Amino acid sequence: MAPVKPATRPDNPRFSSGPCAKPPTFTLNALQDAALGRSHRAAIGKAKLQAAIETTREVLGVPVDYRIGIVPASDTGAFEMSMWNLLGERPVEMVAWESFGAGWVTDAVKQLKLDATVHDAPYGQIVDMAALDYENDVCFTWNGTTSGVRVPAGDVIPANRGGLTLCDATSAAFAMDLPWDKLDATTFSWQKVLGGEAAHGILILSPRAVERLESFTPPWPLPKIFRLTKGGKLIEGIFEGATINTPSMLAVEDYLHSLAWAQSVGGLPGLIARADANAAVIDRFVAAHDWIGNLAEDPATRSTTSVCLKFTDPRIGDGAAFAKAVAKRLETEGVAYDIGAYRDAPPGLRIWCGGTVETADLEALMPWIEWAFDAEIDLQRAAA
Repeated sequence: MAPVKPATRPDNPRFSSGPCAKPPTFTLNALQDAALGRSHRAAIGKAKLQAAIETTREVLGVPVDYRIGIVPASDTGAFEMSMWNLLGERPVEMVAWESFGAGWVTDAVKQLKLDATVHDAPYGQIVDMAALDYENDVCFTWNGTTSGVRVPAGDVIPANRGGLTLCDATSAAFAMDLPWDKLDATTFSWQKVLGGEAAHGILILSPRAVERLESFTPPWPLPKIFRLTKGGKLIEGIFEGATINTPSMLAVEDYLHSLAWAQSVGGLPGLIARADANAAVIDRFVAAHDWIGNLAEDPATRSTTSVCLKFTDPRIGDGAAFAKAVAKRLETEGVAYDIGAYRDAPPGLRIWCGGTVETADLEALMPWIEWAFDAEIDLQRAAA
């Protein structure tokens, strides 16, 4: 007999890990005050950009002496900008346990040709952050979006380090408590935890990072879109709302709406609690079923935003084909969109659990995953 479809469906089937679900309160009417058709350099444009910067500081608890800038090209642009501007003064420790971290390794080694020591770990595991040499610069992702593995805490990063720490925090910011005193250049994009529109990045610099910018000139040419200094001094305007290139004022308005929603649910503590509750739904489901498991092996390093799962049933033949079939079945039913594993990651599912996702929707999704699994197993049995 064919598996019976669950009676309850998620109200919002958007569980993509980027762009992510928009806040539950979002409507297009929320953007009606956008400064459309106005210059971002006009008073109204500057005010909105400055509001985005300062509200980011307020929600994330960024220290007052850290600079926050809105930059082009999403988190990728922000992290590339930090690498190209800050690295080169001393050796660098490149850290990777998933595809985006591996991409930063490639750029450091093959493009910038740095004196780099590479530390990597397979999907599901993490590098020993305590084993790094923090007298060197260190580049790492806080939360592996494609592996579901995160840094559990920043305790091992010394406060009196000689080098800078460059942290890609795009699927961690607004969902995890980032230790700002341990981070010198931190990047993320609006499209992740707050469900903003794509194409814009945030770059947050510590005073130590600013000091490096003003005392060190990289040996390679910098494209205009990357330049953070002029005449040996930080371009302060970038961190006061004067962006390097023209931003979308519609996307800025959308981000402002997301930030206001974040404040309405209790700010950072409220967002963390929502993500934790969401991830716990999947943890309980995995614990109750022996045919599925977390890709992240150590519970202490499991992400609470990009939760990555693997099928463990020995009856499954081609794991990649099976996982794709399950994801496709769920999408066809309209109960979960875009939850297949990242293309470079081991086959499985990746379910976004950030704060913009409602816990009730994840609870409704779990029986559907079981239904899709059973349906695919039956299909395989019939074909055998």
